[in-house]
Amino acid sequence: MAIRGRTLTITTFMFCTGIENSNPTIEHGRVRVDEMESCGFYERWKEDFALVQDLGINFLRYGPPIHRTLIGPGEHDWDFADQTLAEIRRLRIVPIVDLCHFGLPDWLGNFQNPEFPQAFEAYALAFARRYPWVQLYTPVNEMFICATFSARYGWWNEQETSDRAYVTAIKHIVKANVLAMQAILKVRPDAIFIQSESSEYFHAENPAAIGPAEHLNSLRFLPLDLNYGRRVDSEVYDFLLDNGMTREEYRFFLSHRLKQHCIMGNDYYVTNEHRVCADGELRPAGEVFGYDEITRQYFDRYRLPVMHTETNHNEGPSGQEAVNWLWKEWANVLRVRNNGVPIVGFTWYSLTDQVDWDTALRQKNNRVNPLGLYDLDRNIRNVGRAYRQLIQDWRNVLPTQSLCLTVPVVMPGEGGDVHAETQREKAREIVHSEDAQPSTQAS
Repeated sequence: MAIRGRTLTITTFMFCTGIENSNPTIEHGRVRVDEMESCGFYERWKEDFALVQDLGINFLRYGPPIHRTLIGPGEHDWDFADQTLAEIRRLRIVPIVDLCHFGLPDWLGNFQNPEFPQAFEAYALAFARRYPWVQLYTPVNEMFICATFSARYGWWNEQETSDRAYVTAIKHIVKANVLAMQAILKVRPDAIFIQSESSEYFHAENPAAIGPAEHLNSLRFLPLDLNYGRRVDSEVYDFLLDNGMTREEYRFFLSHRLKQHCIMGNDYYVTNEHRVCADGELRPAGEVFGYDEITRQYFDRYRLPVMHTETNHNEGPSGQEAVNWLWKEWANVLRVRNNGVPIVGFTWYSLTDQVDWDTALRQKNNRVNPLGLYDLDRNIRNVGRAYRQLIQDWRNVLPTQSLCLTVPVVMPGEGGDVHAETQREKAREIVHSEDAQPSTQAS
């Protein structure tokens, strides 16, 4: 629902989908897995944006592929970004732009590279200057998953499996995210950062597994703790210092004041909960707590507005499994909201089916995963019809329960409105006042 006062649009709830744009490397950097290419987006992007509009969706998670856009230090190929973002703006779809989705350009290598944070900061600044009308960002997508799959499981990019490599990836990824937020705020002081992050839980399988499970349940918060300037748990602090993070590097994360510009995005899939064995080995747990309980744990820690930023499910043999999952996740969103958590949006990810996520992109098998609102021929799936109906049924209900809890989004094309300019100037004053004050983040 949108309420207009003058020409400012007040968005009461952000129904969203996304363009799957993962692009990690495998086989030690020799092979790029490009989901935009696999899913036909490079050829059918205009058609895909029209499908978003047909569903009644006003918000889209989308970002130009970093490996094709950031082609060298300070060098950019903006052609594809110019075309796609112009069409998004024409259709008055609000983009939530992610700038890094699991991969880096070949010239930057991988997340062990200490030059990555500063290079990414410069890229974010250049992007914000070129597209000053973009307000919503996810600078680095799923920092926890990116570091875990790249430097703990050995699946992507650097394909490392040590604690030291994991800590190195974490500190570089989160520092890049923080520097990107600071850079974007210089151009767009009313920017809002929706940090799409995997919400996880680790269940101890037996008493001997309690210790390993508790350690993993502390580590799941690490990227967001650093991102929001929250002091980490004591055992995690020891873990960081034991594995290469210096005290000066740690203090950097406590020194910034960016949390007030953020919405905490929580992603939840049936794979987000894990059974932990005594030796630390993990097995799938399926849905035990669910989105409601795990989101409450994250909200209790950070006290930020929440958005459900990713979920999906295979269509299944009956054709209704994904529909049932959609219903269950939406019921969880309403439960979160009814428990007093300010939840501002919901996302089915992604618009179309995906390719090779059944192996977590570890292999290029060209196997289609029926997870989208549309198949790869752009035929609507049952879950697409169900999501369209859900939006129609609920968009006139105020899920946040109060107009005071709406996201101050300036819609594409309204950037020159007097109210929008006033909002931006007020944000600029706040940013400048933050620069002059010490951090007051709670520990």
